[in-house]
Amino acid sequence: MNPEKCEYIVRPSRLQGKVKVSGAKNSALRLLAASLLTDEKIELTNYPANLLDAQIHVGMLEALGKKCVVEDEKITIYEEKAPLKILNWNKRSIRNTLLILGALVSRIGEAKVPLPGGCNLGERKFDLHEMLLRNMGAKVWIEDNMLCAKAENGLKGADIFLPIRSTGATENSMICGSLAEGITRVWNPHIQPEILDLARFLNEMGAKIEIFGQEHIKITGVKKLFGTRHSVIADNIEAVTWLIASVITGGDIEIIDFPFKDVEVTLIHLRQSGAKYYLGDNSLIVRGGTPYPVEISTGPYPEIKSDVQPLFAVYGACAKGSSKIVDLRFPGRYCYTSELAKMGLQYNINGNILEIIGGNPLNGAQVRALDLRAGIALALAGLVAKGETRILDAWQIERGYDNFVEKLISLGGNIRYG
Repeated sequence: MNPEKCEYIVRPSRLQGKVKVSGAKNSALRLLAASLLTDEKIELTNYPANLLDAQIHVGMLEALGKKCVVEDEKITIYEEKAPLKILNWNKRSIRNTLLILGALVSRIGEAKVPLPGGCNLGERKFDLHEMLLRNMGAKVWIEDNMLCAKAENGLKGADIFLPIRSTGATENSMICGSLAEGITRVWNPHIQPEILDLARFLNEMGAKIEIFGQEHIKITGVKKLFGTRHSVIADNIEAVTWLIASVITGGDIEIIDFPFKDVEVTLIHLRQSGAKYYLGDNSLIVRGGTPYPVEISTGPYPEIKSDVQPLFAVYGACAKGSSKIVDLRFPGRYCYTSELAKMGLQYNINGNILEIIGGNPLNGAQVRALDLRAGIALALAGLVAKGETRILDAWQIERGYDNFVEKLISLGGNIRYG
């Protein structure tokens, strides 16, 4: 697939059948970065091998000297020699280069990586990553579009005070602290499922990480980390995507490996807003339902994730009445509405409040996926719009959804590549 020419063509569909949730993008990428902390073999199962961002990350590991073998839903990472200090990479970057930087500095004392990429969500700076590296004794600077760091005497344990609950800074603190000398404490961390998965993974490698709720994380540095075999947690955003897709299309689907505990607040909001679902042993059965208007705000876990709010916008568009969305994580993250408007969405933005005027028919149109979550919102809208929806830059969706087209077709979705 040529990403620059990747298009989806979507037509109205009613979803039926079974679908399995893949391993979480936001966990798998962190685990890949953390694999740089050891020279021993790492195996990840339930691994979302077809994610474009995962493939980019594997390419980066290989550019640093790692050997990666991908088989179905498993990746095995080997090392034959110490990783390089400089990540020379002239392809699309991802935000995870910040964690690669932390892992390399933690293990070999210095590194240079490309400036981070990822979704353009406005103010997503990396000042907290610079701060934590400096607090732990590293020098940090930018040189020729590369983010550079060096700790001549190795990283030292420190108290890291996060002014906001930053996911990335919490992750990097754990990665850097695992091999640092002494004790690192992270205050006001962002504790969420992917953070807990990373902590479990690092502890399986021999790290000493203790989590004290949302108050702080204690990391006692060790001399060496070891190889391990670890199963990636299920992707809670993908799970919610299939749930919402089923409700708005009047579908009847069973979502296998549904991560109930990770999306409890989201499930409550959807049930109160007309979704009908039933809990199985490890699956969620979504059967019927009628979308009602929603009023949600995003926030740190366990609140609704910012990545999910574009899906709620489509849900609100299918409901008769006014829905309101407030994104407290990334204020103003509503750029996707201009693309949905091409399909007939009526909306107002007042400050950081997005109002969706629902109940109006959506019509197929040519639209563009401005980022990953904007793209999936357009795909869901295409399932309920009259006529054909053509989504340009659909590669954005494949950055974060494993085998999306194949899964949607298996559920009866009318979708194909353009």
